[in-house]
Amino acid sequence: MLDRHVQSEAAALTRSVAGTGWAGTPFADWFADRVEVNRCLVERVPLDELRGWRFDPGTGNLAHESGRFFAVEGLHVQSSYGPVAEWRQPIINQDEIGILGLLVREVDGRLHGLVQAKVEPGNITTVQVSPTVQATRSNYTQVHQGARTRYLDLFARPQDRVALVDVLQSEQGSWFLGKRNRNMVVQVAGEVPVGENHHWLPLHEIRRLLRIDALVNMDTRTVLSCLPFTFPPDRARPEDDGIMAGLVRSLLGEGRARSTLGEVLSWFTEAKSRHELTSRRIPLAGLAEWQRTPEEITHREDRHFSIIGVRVEATEREVVGWDQPLFYPKGRGVVAFVVKNIDGLAHLLVHARFQAGLLDRVEMGPTVQCNPDNHPKSRPRFLDEVLHAPGERILFDAVQTEEGGRFYRSENRYLLVDAGEDFPEDVPDDFCWVTAAQLTALQRHGYYVNVEARSLIACLQSLW
Repeated sequence: MLDRHVQSEAAALTRSVAGTGWAGTPFADWFADRVEVNRCLVERVPLDELRGWRFDPGTGNLAHESGRFFAVEGLHVQSSYGPVAEWRQPIINQDEIGILGLLVREVDGRLHGLVQAKVEPGNITTVQVSPTVQATRSNYTQVHQGARTRYLDLFARPQDRVALVDVLQSEQGSWFLGKRNRNMVVQVAGEVPVGENHHWLPLHEIRRLLRIDALVNMDTRTVLSCLPFTFPPDRARPEDDGIMAGLVRSLLGEGRARSTLGEVLSWFTEAKSRHELTSRRIPLAGLAEWQRTPEEITHREDRHFSIIGVRVEATEREVVGWDQPLFYPKGRGVVAFVVKNIDGLAHLLVHARFQAGLLDRVEMGPTVQCNPDNHPKSRPRFLDEVLHAPGERILFDAVQTEEGGRFYRSENRYLLVDAGEDFPEDVPDDFCWVTAAQLTALQRHGYYVNVEARSLIACLQSLW
């Protein structure tokens, strides 16, 4: 059946934008128009009926007939980390580097970003605020034989731009095998023709949109988080000793951190050495705990996620129609940083998180990152402290969605929670107190900070 409810949810999102101080602004008017124009119909279809995709008769792997885009394979994992020592699961193998690029220019002394209203089939609200360019290598090399990706040349020619950010970063290590994207912020000096699906917006206003559920997509969040934070010149800084003042100092790199950056890196290296995690690719057909039906591939206990097929019709994409598989998570996840003022400087409680699909197996993640429904007995550390925190300690709370080009209606509740004075400074070995500026500095390099933590850093920047 057609996913027509998505259009009504997009209309509700448009009303939400207007109801948060954006009513009558050029952005609100532009976005409402794009929601109306960017039609997208998503129909669930059996996996065996996906046009252009096929199951390999030997391995059972699901891949595109071109050999490009991505494939769904099996992964066998063994680990000394966590309560589960061994498991098998489907995973997305997308062995190519895409570009997530935000074009910026200075207007009246402030950086503005060129955002895009982009449709993805897995989006809850269909249209989301996306970077200027968001394309896999298969897309921008036009394997799909569709239109060329607009503005791509401004990111590909070094002589024509100044790169403020240019770094390879990972994506979801639980669902992708070694997936990387080139995160870029490129500054231009001259005029750039603006297409109907693009709009210039001050960077601090793009960040402010993160307070609205499901509006700013994952790719925009990860690119924004790589930029150093500057406090808006028209806002008064909090000068008291409270948590908000501590967060501003933390973002700006002021004050004395509990650990130097060198000490944080030493902790991280020790944490990576403490456990073992090995993974190897196996046939998708060899996953004993997973079952394939005509409609989907799902866990036998109906947990974690399923793999479904969709048929898409979109009016404003390089290709107007296509089929593809999507990962469909079971339930809403929780992604949270616990925050504590230490000597007047806010620190984030970072977790050295092992994930089977990460290139280096471990990256710095949020304090909590899980789907609570998958942990009915063994609760992840600090989950209950986050979920049961009193309202006055919730600094940020919004539902954000993940990559709609690979995941169907995947959403997480993103939280920043004030730990309070009674929360101990001494924490388990796999955790470390780190300032926001230190995390931002680490994001200048690849594979230190995972995508969920990067999204939360962008959410933190949105508070002002």
